[in-house]
Amino acid sequence: MMVYTHTDIGHKRSENQDSTGVAVLDGAVFAVVCDGMGGSNAGSEASSRAVSVITERIQKSYRSDYDDNKIRNLLVAAVKTANAVIYDLASAVPEWRGMGTTCVAAIARGDMLHTVNVGDSRMYRCRGGCIRQLSTDQSLVQMLYEQGRITADEKKTHAQKNVIFPVLGNASEEPQPCITEIIGGVQRGDIIIICSDGLSDYITQGEFEEILALPMRLSRRIAKLAEAAIKNGSPDNVSVVGVSMA
Repeated sequence: MMVYTHTDIGHKRSENQDSTGVAVLDGAVFAVVCDGMGGSNAGSEASSRAVSVITERIQKSYRSDYDDNKIRNLLVAAVKTANAVIYDLASAVPEWRGMGTTCVAAIARGDMLHTVNVGDSRMYRCRGGCIRQLSTDQSLVQMLYEQGRITADEKKTHAQKNVIFPVLGNASEEPQPCITEIIGGVQRGDIIIICSDGLSDYITQGEFEEILALPMRLSRRIAKLAEAAIKNGSPDNVSVVGVSMA
C-alpha cells in the first residue's frame, strides 16, 4: 500500500483550515482528513487537533488481531475523544468559541474498509476506472434528499448546501458519526480518496476518473485533483489523501 497527501490553501483563503494524517499500522493503513471552521485560527486549530488526537489514538490502540467490531469501536472512540478535546479548547479560549471541524477517516485491512465521517468531508473508491462515493454526508441537503424533498441535482445547487451537522467540537453532545464497513471494500489496484469539500464540490465524476487514470505517480495524480478543483473555481482550501492498494 502507498499513501500520499496533498493540501493547498487555494487562491481565496488567508489560512489553510484543512489537516490530514496517515499512519501505517500492523497489516493495515489509516488515513484522515479534517476541515476546520472558525475565525482567529480556530478552524486550523480544530482540524489539526482532531487529526492529532485521532491518529494518536489509532496508532496506540490498534492491534492486528482486532476483529471488525473492535476496529469500529476504535474509530468511534477516537472521533469522540477529538470532539471532547476541541470542545474543551473552545470553552477555554474565548476567541475559539464555536470552532469545529468535519472528519472523515478510514482503516483499510485485507479486503475490509472501515470508515467513519462527521460532516461533509468525503471518501471515494476508484476501481476499474470508476469512482464511487463511500461516505454519506451529514448535511441539511443530504437529509432533504433522503426525505425525497430535493433531487440529486438540486443537492449540488441548493442555497443551504453548506449547512452541515454535526461537526466535531461545536457542541457538548457527542456527535453520532456515520459508520460504514464494506467487505470487498478494497481490492488490489483500488485507489481510496479522502478529501475536503474544497475538492469534492468542485470536481466532476468524469474529471475524477480521468485524472486518476493518468499514467503518472499517484502523488502527482493527487496533486492534479487539487489543481483541477482550484481551476474550476473552488474558493476553499483543498485537501486530499490517496491510498493505492497495490
